[in-house]
Amino acid sequence: MGGKQDGDEACGKPAKYDPSFRGPIKNRSCTDIICCILFLAFILGYIVVGIVAWVYGDPRQVLYPRNSTGAYCGVGANKDKPYLLYFNIFSCILATNIITVAENGLQCPTSQVCVSSCPEVAWTVEVSQFSQNVGEVFYTANRNFCLPGVPWDMPVIQSLQQELCPSFLLPSAPALGRCLPLLNSTLPELPGISSNTSISQGISGVLDSLNARDITVKIFEDVAQSWYWILVALAVALVLSLLFILLLRLVAGPLVLVLILGVLGVLAYGIYHCWEEYRVLRDKGASITQLGVTTNLSAYRNVQETWLAAVIVLAVLEGTLLLLLIFLRQRIRIAIALLKEASKAVGQMMSTLFYPLVTFVLLLICIVYWAMTALYLATSGQPQYVLWAPNASLPGCEKVQMNTSCNPMSQPMNSSCPGLRCVFQSYSSTGLVQRSLFNLQIYGILGLFWTLNWVLALGQCVLAGAFASFYWAFQKPQDIPTFPLSSSFISTLRYHTGSLAFGALILSLVQIARVILEYIDNKLRGAQNPVARCIMCCFKCCLWCLEKFIKFLNRNAYIMIAIYGKNFCVSAKNAFMLLMRNIVRVVVLDKVTDLLLLFGKLLVVGGVGVLSFFFFTGRIRGLGRDFENPSLNYYWLPIMISILGAYVIASGFFS
Repeated sequence: MGGKQDGDEACGKPAKYDPSFRGPIKNRSCTDIICCILFLAFILGYIVVGIVAWVYGDPRQVLYPRNSTGAYCGVGANKDKPYLLYFNIFSCILATNIITVAENGLQCPTSQVCVSSCPEVAWTVEVSQFSQNVGEVFYTANRNFCLPGVPWDMPVIQSLQQELCPSFLLPSAPALGRCLPLLNSTLPELPGISSNTSISQGISGVLDSLNARDITVKIFEDVAQSWYWILVALAVALVLSLLFILLLRLVAGPLVLVLILGVLGVLAYGIYHCWEEYRVLRDKGASITQLGVTTNLSAYRNVQETWLAAVIVLAVLEGTLLLLLIFLRQRIRIAIALLKEASKAVGQMMSTLFYPLVTFVLLLICIVYWAMTALYLATSGQPQYVLWAPNASLPGCEKVQMNTSCNPMSQPMNSSCPGLRCVFQSYSSTGLVQRSLFNLQIYGILGLFWTLNWVLALGQCVLAGAFASFYWAFQKPQDIPTFPLSSSFISTLRYHTGSLAFGALILSLVQIARVILEYIDNKLRGAQNPVARCIMCCFKCCLWCLEKFIKFLNRNAYIMIAIYGKNFCVSAKNAFMLLMRNIVRVVVLDKVTDLLLLFGKLLVVGGVGVLSFFFFTGRIRGLGRDFENPSLNYYWLPIMISILGAYVIASGFFS
């Protein structure tokens, strides 16, 4: 008796039954005001960071290619010229490796011009054309690939020396807005350049790393062609989720029984199958002593010890499950009753089924805002222009100070240095925003985690308040509030924003610590010894467990906040004590309901996935012309979108 009393005291005293209590309580006050003020001030600073990024950032530098003068292709004056042509694409490969080229924004030591279309055939300036003018060789032949402003009557030899026009063209295809040579094209004889294997491999590397534009275009085309049928698949998922909830309300007991018998049956068949395999191999005398140690894992299927071990493991699992069912049968009945009651609550408050859409929209806003802010911050800085010439060793160029700042609006004219131009170099990194770029990005990451966790906490607390109003309504549906979800939403925002922010901040700090640890582990992976890897793995495991525990505790703390209106610390303490006093019941209810709802998710997702597969692959025939499957580049794309959407819908309904 004394030990039991000490255990009760350690986990707190259970609340006495109060027949007059009607939760959630109406008389509330603001909780965790300091955290609320801190959160609002942080959000205000987050908005200021977004405004600063919007003012100083220029995302066009990662969305559009730039020509030699720094002008963007596909926008402004070059709206009709979306592609960038390199006069000498080989200089990009010969000058440096592909990684360096990519890090420099694909800026190569050659002239670059915006064009309306990429060259389709190979062409080289012939020696006999050197004495002709640019108009005859380029413009009349519809080769509009010279830099803007090159006069018609300029000699071709002069335009080539100053690199105002390309000396050769290669069959090219657009990749990320840039004209890159086709791999299967025959390279012409180019002066000073050999079409050897290394150059072909270099071009192959460029195309392999930058050919995402074509894939992106095809993906958008497929979505545009199949969006209507994707919505139909999501509607089917919606109907299936509603039917499953209705089924839970009517036959929750038989469903749980079928699920339990199914698991027992699968394990029993596994034991039978493994025993038969073991018996056959035992009669043949196949033993692991004959096989020895090998890296060919499939070879272990042909020895009797493998199947004997499988029989033992499955038998232990079967016996454990049977014992749990015998000793926890009362808890399982409670889980079934809980599912029935939850289904009734959903039927009385249908608006709760669609609240996950609100959470999804808020999460999407947080992610998009962070992504746009990070993009604008990363692209902040003023463009820098310097003097550049194709060949600085020519006579007349020795007096020109290359790589000095210049004004691109006033290009050097009549210079003694052939081809001298003011070209784009890079974006400056010396301004106030650029010097604080790292700190602003860290602020943005903290803002992302904190806002995401706060939105999830808001959803959990709002739904908890709505279902609590159903639970304490003794006369249903008369005692249920008219708008339980709206009332809970307004009450949570008005009184408990600070408490939600407190819990979300704790979880965010743990998640950021995990991200930092993953970053360190990735950077030091090559230099670590086994002991360091073991220590790092232990740290990662501990943080993972801590994050799971905090998520579980926070969710139950938000339920207590929704019911009793206390601050976060008191609610978390009361929730933890309540869970510890009923630990067995909590574990059984949680796992039984999780298994049943997982079965429902698999039913909805699997049904939608199979239906989508048969439709988009054209295996459902005889539906008529109005129901024909669309012609797609990747038939798996709408299938995956439908499956993902069905999982999100099912998770929202069953949560």
